[in-house]
Amino acid sequence: MQPLSFSDLHNKVCAITGGAGIIGSSLVEALSSAGVKVAVVDRDGDKARGLAQRMQRETATPSFGVVADVLDKPSLERAREEITNSLGPIDLLINCAGGNHPSATTGVEFITSEPPDNLGKTFFGLDIAGFSKVFDLNFAGTVLPTMVFARDMTQRKSGAVLNISSMNSYRPLTRIPAYSAAKAAINNFTQWLAVHFAKVNVRVNAIAPGFFCTDQNRFLLADEKNGELTPRGKKIITNTPMGEFGTPADLQGAALFLLSSATARFITGVVLAVDGGFSAYSGV
Repeated sequence: MQPLSFSDLHNKVCAITGGAGIIGSSLVEALSSAGVKVAVVDRDGDKARGLAQRMQRETATPSFGVVADVLDKPSLERAREEITNSLGPIDLLINCAGGNHPSATTGVEFITSEPPDNLGKTFFGLDIAGFSKVFDLNFAGTVLPTMVFARDMTQRKSGAVLNISSMNSYRPLTRIPAYSAAKAAINNFTQWLAVHFAKVNVRVNAIAPGFFCTDQNRFLLADEKNGELTPRGKKIITNTPMGEFGTPADLQGAALFLLSSATARFITGVVLAVDGGFSAYSGV
């Protein structure tokens, strides 16, 4: 028996949305190191091209940066054509674009028996436009790229899709209802699409990261002035058995595992938690 490896990924073409972001960049590095030809898809073309050029220099693996908006299907179609012309047909897709925004975040965790004078800090003060923006970015921003980039996979009857979910999808966190709802929808969509694609040998899975202190949530976890953990940040650490925040690099092995047919050939429709034990801990 040959030892397991990710060698089957060598020379495959992977499109990754949000590829120039913090988590996306880490996944791009892992893919390129495994010999995957990566198309970095991002709204920031300079960052996408810069990352692709750096990966090509460092790993000698062809990489390509392309501009697209995950909520704009025509731009995704153009990106697909550019990727195909530059790297070849797409074999793998990672839907990594997403994020939260203060406009979809409540100022308080609870409405108590003595509600705050300003209801604007509660659910009733949420900006519905901000709520929709966050929900659409995370959910529709997963559906639309899959419609465009997975098409060739189903025709060739080979491929894998990897969605990025969150621990919020299982137990919604206080203050961020739009983000939590969108990630729960991604879990459901992952399972639905896994069944829909099963007969054409295209696997669909997701990763649910735990708590990573990145730019999108730093304002919730740490004080902007002194860097000390906020009460919310302290509660998260207390309820994470491993006692620390994760890093984007912690997702690299999980992503390669789920994308590789050598290690995950019979795995589809699952959401893999990478959370330091958060989901397993009852608090006592």
